[in-house]
Amino acid sequence: PIEVNPQLDRIGHSIGVRCVDEFLSKADVAGMGNATQCQSLRDTAEVVAKIGMKMFLGIQAEVGGFSQDQRSFSIYLQDNPLSTFVELPPQGDDQSQSGGDDLRKLKYSNLYCGVIRGALEQVNLKVECSIVRDTLKGDELNEIRVELKEVLADGAGDDYKEE
Repeated sequence: PIEVNPQLDRIGHSIGVRCVDEFLSKADVAGMGNATQCQSLRDTAEVVAKIGMKMFLGIQAEVGGFSQDQRSFSIYLQDNPLSTFVELPPQGDDQSQSGGDDLRKLKYSNLYCGVIRGALEQVNLKVECSIVRDTLKGDELNEIRVELKEVLADGAGDDYKEE
C-alpha cells in the first residue's frame, strides 16, 4: 500500500492534466466562459469544487476552511464514488504481522488529490493536496486539503518569441 498511494496520485495527475481542456471547452459551450476566469484562489476553489467535481464525478462538493492568508482550503465531499465498492479490513485485522500488506494504509482518494494537482498545474498553480478525512476510515465525510505552493510563470509562447 505504501507504494500504491503515490501511484494513485500520479494516475490522478494524468487525468487532471487532461480534464482542464475538456472543462474549459465545456464551460465555454455552456456559457460559463466568465466563470472560468478566476481572479483569486477562492474563485478557483469554488470552480474546482462546484463545477469541476460535478462535471467529471457527478458529485456535489463544498469549499471551506480557508487559511488566514487565503493560500489553502478544503474541499468537502459528502459522497465518494471511489468508496462505493471498497471495503477496508476492520481495525482488528493486522495483516502486517502475518507477512501481508496493511491494506488500511491505502488511500483510494489519493486519486482525487492527483486530479486536482494536475488540473491546477495546467492553469499555473502548483499545489499540494492531501486527504484529511475519509469515509473509508470511518469519518463522516471526505475532506481534501489543498495548499497553494507557488503561482507558476506562464511559459506559453516562450518558444515562439522573436530574437
